[in-house]
Amino acid sequence: MNPEVITPELRTVLRRLKLSRMLDTLPERVALARQQKMPHQDFLLLALSDEASRRDGQATVLRAQRAHLDPDGQLERWDETAKVEFDRTLLNELASLRFLESHHHVAIVGPVGVGKSFLAHALGHAACRRGYSVLALSADVLLKTLKHARLTQTHEKELRNLLAVDLLIVDDFGLDAMDAQESRDAHEVIFERHRAGSMIVTSNRGPDEWLATFADPIRAQGAIDRFTSNAYDLVIEGESYRGRLKPGRKAGQTTEKRAK
Repeated sequence: MNPEVITPELRTVLRRLKLSRMLDTLPERVALARQQKMPHQDFLLLALSDEASRRDGQATVLRAQRAHLDPDGQLERWDETAKVEFDRTLLNELASLRFLESHHHVAIVGPVGVGKSFLAHALGHAACRRGYSVLALSADVLLKTLKHARLTQTHEKELRNLLAVDLLIVDDFGLDAMDAQESRDAHEVIFERHRAGSMIVTSNRGPDEWLATFADPIRAQGAIDRFTSNAYDLVIEGESYRGRLKPGRKAGQTTEKRAK
């Protein structure tokens, strides 16, 4: 390729327009355009499409980082040999993200280690790719954050952060009994999210067992009814999935040790 294609003047202009990353692919695109005798407008579209794709990918990564999503928790990385059972048709429907468009919720329920958090974060990644804002945190962190915010007079700000995102993912809900303040906060988050947007909640307990974890039965019933009446239920059963997340392990590789 002619080394004069990328001139100092062109580099300067691209930097001024914040398009200097186009230089990564521009030489190859110029060579392709010459080879195929591409019209100028087609070459321009091709070069700018490369930049648009790069920026879309970068924006997706930034959204996932801000959401605190597990980088490895993505649907395409799910190990299909896992010995767990759930409604695959329902998961495919959830992966379409139509539940987000209609402001529905999702409850992912099952025993410890079957991949509940993995699938919740995978749906979060799918939402980030589609341009939605996401926030993922454990129920314990959510409640402690709101409790601390009351002491620092920032409760309204923290609550707005939880309500502002398109998708709020809450892991391990109902794991521990809540005190009166935590029960009020949980009720408020669920009540307000019903109007603000969708939630994905993972839990070792079914929604019918959440009532016992609230300090106030009346608030509990109102929050749970509001959530469950608007939620898809993805129930997972089977063996632990966590061994399949072990570093260096290949998909399909057994985690069992042979007896010596």
